[in-house]
Amino acid sequence: MLIVGYPMKLLVLFSLTRPHCYKLSYSHSTMNISKSGYRVFSANSTTACTELAKKITERLGVDLGKSVVYQESNRETRVDVKESVRGQDIFIIQTIPRDVNTAIMELLVMAYALKTNCAKNIIGVIPYFPYSKQCKMRKRGSIVCKLLASMLAKAGLTHIITMDLHQKEIQGFFSFPVDNLRASPFLLQYIQEEIPDYRNAIIVAKSPSAAKRAQSYAERLRLGLAVMHGEAQCSESDMADGRHSPPPMSSGRTTSGHPGLELPLMMAKEKPPITVVGDVGGRIAIIVDDIIDDVEDFVAAAEILKERGAYKIYIMATHGLLSAEAPRLIEESAIDEVVVTNTVPHEVQKLQCPKIKTVDVSMILAEAIRRIHNGESMAYLFRNITVDD
Repeated sequence: MLIVGYPMKLLVLFSLTRPHCYKLSYSHSTMNISKSGYRVFSANSTTACTELAKKITERLGVDLGKSVVYQESNRETRVDVKESVRGQDIFIIQTIPRDVNTAIMELLVMAYALKTNCAKNIIGVIPYFPYSKQCKMRKRGSIVCKLLASMLAKAGLTHIITMDLHQKEIQGFFSFPVDNLRASPFLLQYIQEEIPDYRNAIIVAKSPSAAKRAQSYAERLRLGLAVMHGEAQCSESDMADGRHSPPPMSSGRTTSGHPGLELPLMMAKEKPPITVVGDVGGRIAIIVDDIIDDVEDFVAAAEILKERGAYKIYIMATHGLLSAEAPRLIEESAIDEVVVTNTVPHEVQKLQCPKIKTVDVSMILAEAIRRIHNGESMAYLFRNITVDD
């Protein structure tokens, strides 16, 4: 057997007995263009949104992928990838700013650009998944979250890493794997280390629908649980949407066919005034939720808890969207502190309201990226996580 060496470590093996037969084999280092075999890109066109991507790459010890994402003069999104991605695992980090639809287009265009440039796998790291509140049918609306999942698959994504989906059932909208990480270990750590006398606290669910999340926090901290019930107005108002059809017949009008059947009428819901189930007197009240956006409900809840005797009020949430007048309302309210993670950029809101504090979750996102690329189990990141968490 004769071995002849060529540049690029190409090994050509010639058989002396059968010279017409040969075999080509490439060394492992030739196939992987980069030493690590993966790249991390940011799909955001704004500087504030790239901070999380920079923290993740620092923890991974890699450089952020070279790309340019910008808006044309007519507001079209353009993405230029400045390095080879052929045969590599590509992770796209996309944080969602206030301009949600632009961020979605940036992600879709970048994913498609990487797909057409022969990336092996395209994994979207989307800590806050947009349109997650539109995951149920509302009268004559649509399930927009399902539409977005289909668009991401069509663009070329093969996997998604996200955090605290508004409804865990959203994972069923996707035709590829979804890892729904939890921010609760970081928020629990903040409570234990940053809230003085947290042993005198009580975990509060702002509504019965948030009771399971609050119960999870209470059981892990060995604290009591309180649930607030009742709202100023129902979130699903019974507007005239055709549910009372057929309409009443006007005088002088005739109809053909069988008249509509008289069905039992569903009684309308009547929500009582806001009440607190549980004793919060002389306690630190900690309200937990997954998203804090418009804060009117949280401000109203804080006022009720103050009236019931709570002497400090904290709000813990994973995604701090903090839209509209949220910083001003928080600053003027009875809320002592709002603690959110950096899944969504909110530096401007922090400048407007010093009560807003941030917990960094880049550690768990970086570890998820490392494990997926190396083919390691993700179970380590879900230790002690139950179905209800």
